[in-house]
Amino acid sequence: MVEKAEEFSVGGIRLSACAAGIRYRGRDDLVLMEIAEGGTCAGVFTTNAFCAAPVIVAREHLVSGSPRYLLINSGNANAGTGEPGLRACRESCRFLAAAAGCALNQVLPFSTGVIGQDLPVERIASAVPELIAGLSVDGWERASRAIMTTDTVPKLASRRLDLGGRTVRVTGMAKGSGMIRPDMATMLAYLATDAQVPKALLQACLEQAVAPSFNAITVDGDTSTNDACILVASGQSGVGIADLESGEGRRFAAAVADVCMELARAIIRDGEGATKLVEVAVREATSVEEARAVAYTVAHSPLVKTALFASDPNWGRILAAVGRAPLANLDVNGVRIWLDDVCIVSKGGRDPAYEEAAGQGVMGRPEFQIRIALGRGAAAAKVLTCDFSFDYVKINAEYRS
Repeated sequence: MVEKAEEFSVGGIRLSACAAGIRYRGRDDLVLMEIAEGGTCAGVFTTNAFCAAPVIVAREHLVSGSPRYLLINSGNANAGTGEPGLRACRESCRFLAAAAGCALNQVLPFSTGVIGQDLPVERIASAVPELIAGLSVDGWERASRAIMTTDTVPKLASRRLDLGGRTVRVTGMAKGSGMIRPDMATMLAYLATDAQVPKALLQACLEQAVAPSFNAITVDGDTSTNDACILVASGQSGVGIADLESGEGRRFAAAVADVCMELARAIIRDGEGATKLVEVAVREATSVEEARAVAYTVAHSPLVKTALFASDPNWGRILAAVGRAPLANLDVNGVRIWLDDVCIVSKGGRDPAYEEAAGQGVMGRPEFQIRIALGRGAAAAKVLTCDFSFDYVKINAEYRS
């Protein structure tokens, strides 16, 4: 059985955080995660062509080395910085590797924050001794706060499961609030387990877990330059996973997927200025890709999102978004749309039994579902999104101030 865990510590994983003054004053903005010797690591990264320097370097090191440390800074994305940004990123890794006594390619760097600003390497170098000295198995909560930018709350989740009479733990933390349509994972997410999992199997497990979670969320339709999701396995529990299709493999994969989904929902719930969490569920499509295209068209519509904020059951906005989705030969007479269990559209127009008060009742809830049946196939997909409020504009207008 997979159970929620109140405690976050994972055997063989230590974390620390400190205030390096990278951008913020008087708050932690630099994190170190240490992986026990012999651990394995998997990762997925942004598809943005202008990917940040740390994404480039982390990909290289993940392929060529056996990572022992993750070095994460907030406040500065080190993106759009060209060759100087790459040098700064590698120099940060070099400072940590020298202090920790590991190879350069055993350090994976990550950054989040403002794009286009030079990374203050000297501040990171000065903070490395404090980071190493502060490493602790109980460092998850402090680390989850240190990676925040416009987030209003830290995002942590943990699961424990019994495998072969021994307890295995999966813990994860994430940051993300805006510039969210991942196209791989999320803004930044780090998961760790004390199970022993070969690298290839760990990679497959991670990719399987992010598809319905981090890869099915959107706040504003913008894919960040810095998105990364990492899953590490320390092996310290002594429990080995050799096949994801075995009973134990399935339970382990379910625990990883549960943690990813909880963190993904937390990101959308904490979307910049968000007041509502909304699931857009599309079914009866000809393919999953078609269902996702419709779901994202609705989820990205500014008119739909502002109606969500106003709790206004303006069903015409949803209808129009479905109609402009990239579908060939859509028969609108076969489309049905619901707000939770309230049918708002059928047979090409307003459902005969629909009453505005019922739609208003659903739209006033903090969480609900927009369900769309296309009437043209058997495929389905879901996307999590949120509303657009006054605060979304304010937060992003003032982001660099």
